[in-house]
Amino acid sequence: MILKALIEEFEHEAESTRKLLHAVPASHIGFKPSPTSWSMGELAQHIATIYYWYVGTLTQDEYDMDADEMERGAVDDIHATRELFETNVEKARAALKSISEEDLQTLWTMKAGGKTVMGPFPRGTVARSFLFNHLYHHRGEMIIYLRASGNKVPGLYGPTYEDGKMDEQD
Repeated sequence: MILKALIEEFEHEAESTRKLLHAVPASHIGFKPSPTSWSMGELAQHIATIYYWYVGTLTQDEYDMDADEMERGAVDDIHATRELFETNVEKARAALKSISEEDLQTLWTMKAGGKTVMGPFPRGTVARSFLFNHLYHHRGEMIIYLRASGNKVPGLYGPTYEDGKMDEQD
């Protein structure tokens, strides 16, 4: 039951992420809301990369981020980032469909260079926090980046604030 709900949420939210990444214009890929922030391109690439982490999270009991190599492409190429996203969504979908309800209770640990940085936690808890909620957090940041740079924000859960303002002007 929980796994089925996660898969349904994954499918719906992957479509929302797709809309958001397609709203990122190449002309503003270097935009940073502050000197310490990632660029819009770096943030977009991070969002696409989170889907890659579904594989290590769902199919391995111990995931060492430093031991895992993934070719991301250039952060200033939004087309490459969108391709990365599509590839990673397919990998994530396969990983989600390969596990069972019982697998969600298996303890999972994240390491970096052999040092534990997260866990051990039940895999289902990690999926909810490190994968799903982490993604939503960064999508929210991307919405701020888009608005701050004067770009249109796509409606992910219905019309946006701007869509409502346009309706009032009509």
